[in-house]
Amino acid sequence: MSETLNRREFLKVSAVAGTGVAGSAFLGFLPNIQRTLTNSGAEAQGLGGAYPLADPASQIYSICQQCNTQCGIKVKLVDGVAVKIDGNPFSPWNLVPHLPFNTSIKDTASVDAPLCPKGHAGLQTAYDPYRIVKVLKRAGKRGENKWVTVDFDQAVTEIVNGGKLFANVPGEENRSVEGLKTLRAVTDAKLMKDIGAAITGILGEKDAAKKKDLIAKFKVGFAQHLDKMIDPDHPDFGPKNNQILYFWGRKKGGRADFDTRLFGSGLGTTNRHGHTTVCQGSLYFAGKSMADQWDGTKFTGGAKAYWQGDTASADFVLFVGASPFEGNYGPTNRVPRITNRLVTGEMKYAVVDPRLSKLAGKAWKWIPNKPGTEAAIALGMIQWIIDNKRWDEKYLSAANLAASKKIGEPTWCNATWLIKTRDDKFLRGSDLKLIERKTETKDNVAVVTYVTAEGKVFNTDPFVVLGADGKPVLFDPNDDKEAATGQLLVNLILDGIEVRSSLQRLKDSAGVHSLQGWEDIAGIESGIIAELAKEYTSHGKNSAIDIHRGVSQHTNGYYNVIAWNCLGLLIGSYDWRGGQVYASTYDVSGAKAEGPFVLSKFDPGALAPVGISLIRHDVKYEDSTIFAGYPAKRNWYPIASDVYQEIVP
Repeated sequence: MSETLNRREFLKVSAVAGTGVAGSAFLGFLPNIQRTLTNSGAEAQGLGGAYPLADPASQIYSICQQCNTQCGIKVKLVDGVAVKIDGNPFSPWNLVPHLPFNTSIKDTASVDAPLCPKGHAGLQTAYDPYRIVKVLKRAGKRGENKWVTVDFDQAVTEIVNGGKLFANVPGEENRSVEGLKTLRAVTDAKLMKDIGAAITGILGEKDAAKKKDLIAKFKVGFAQHLDKMIDPDHPDFGPKNNQILYFWGRKKGGRADFDTRLFGSGLGTTNRHGHTTVCQGSLYFAGKSMADQWDGTKFTGGAKAYWQGDTASADFVLFVGASPFEGNYGPTNRVPRITNRLVTGEMKYAVVDPRLSKLAGKAWKWIPNKPGTEAAIALGMIQWIIDNKRWDEKYLSAANLAASKKIGEPTWCNATWLIKTRDDKFLRGSDLKLIERKTETKDNVAVVTYVTAEGKVFNTDPFVVLGADGKPVLFDPNDDKEAATGQLLVNLILDGIEVRSSLQRLKDSAGVHSLQGWEDIAGIESGIIAELAKEYTSHGKNSAIDIHRGVSQHTNGYYNVIAWNCLGLLIGSYDWRGGQVYASTYDVSGAKAEGPFVLSKFDPGALAPVGISLIRHDVKYEDSTIFAGYPAKRNWYPIASDVYQEIVP
């Protein structure tokens, strides 16, 4: 670059390069930018001339990988060098509302959508001198930390074909490594399906002798394909395809879909494993626990997802450790919805955050708590709401499906369910000797029922609430015909058993400190918890809480999330507009919109991976031939009221 570059020329170059671009890795490309501008002629140089980066031929539409929101981006090039990144106006993440997909890119060349600072910083990532751009191959024994670089073509060839890949490593001269081509042993979708059905039968058989017979039948039925199995004596290992391990870090829709197609339905391995983070795990598993349903023997089936505050519709929002103005999920999508409603007065919000964030700077209240003490504020709010009865009594009183349907609620909770104080397990009809357990044989299958003295039949040992008349009411949580409602705060002795309602249990937990005590723990001013709780309960179900991610990103994140989620239960805001709604987003697979591209339809010969994975997440120990004889694990299922129900087979 010329050392005599004047101020006017510098500003022109800077405008093209974009804001916030710095660092030695990028400065080396500025001469190319200047040369292109010079060559484009006087028209491009003049202030009224054409903007050279508005040429659609110099733009690439892609996806930002600076965080896992993965917004759409428009990358602008000069001489093949990326010099500016803006938001993609076709993306619903970046522009609200986004441009129709059938809009010509000639018309969108000069239309840029918003993009957060992380996205703009993609230039530094792309041209980082320390970015990994080569493949490293082990050149010594494991642990010696000896490596050699190889080009991508060689790496792909060796990974696919295998062979004596470490012939130069002492001790491994004759070792032959199987490649993907060999490990993809089962290639026929029907054969994979048949093997899978047989393995499922083996895993599901509890009787050891019968399980042994099923394995013998497997070896006969698939005699021509035993060479494709990892171990014919242990079919539950699955085919050799499972010896392919694909392991990743964080991955969202889009990349995950394509990788599933390659390694799952393509290569047929069940060993595709990634990891999440403390924050994501806390949110997902708290959501799963609260969504688990009674299946007659245990609480199960809850989705590993989380409820989000409907910030686009709520009258009042509590942002707890969340700052969508700066990061969080999709600021380009969420910020316009928040700011527009804030300006019009449709929404009011408070921020709980140790740091005065940009979001907090516009808040009705900013509560700067000590880091990691968010649950103290939630418990204080729970205490105030219960003590002042600022709850949704009708919602909380509904104990089962039928009761929720009767009052027009999409969900119900266990606030009125009775718990035995001595062990924190739910009270059952058998505890009060109000039912008789009967076993009948139908079609050679033992059927167990529970019958009351009046002849009422339950398919499960019924749970109990305290009726309005002070008498116990037996019920099935999944009964959609007979509604069961109960008293909210219960603490008494029934038939010699000390019992409490779940809501009473939650009240007791929130009452271990005074409001001032909770405020002292959180390091916040006196009276603020009551003020927050009063505002939160002043909008019916139209109050929301956004706790992603600060609340969950602690080792006690699971319990933080449960505490804040309980506030949604107290006002009955789950699955209501403006309350806590099930997390959903745009579907990158095309299935929701039914096109224009539906990824699942691109793979007609898809394999369905079968067999136990390396991390054993999909089987119980006692079901597996590998772990036969090991004791069954006991599982604990947390309930929304902070009660734990022990599940023993």
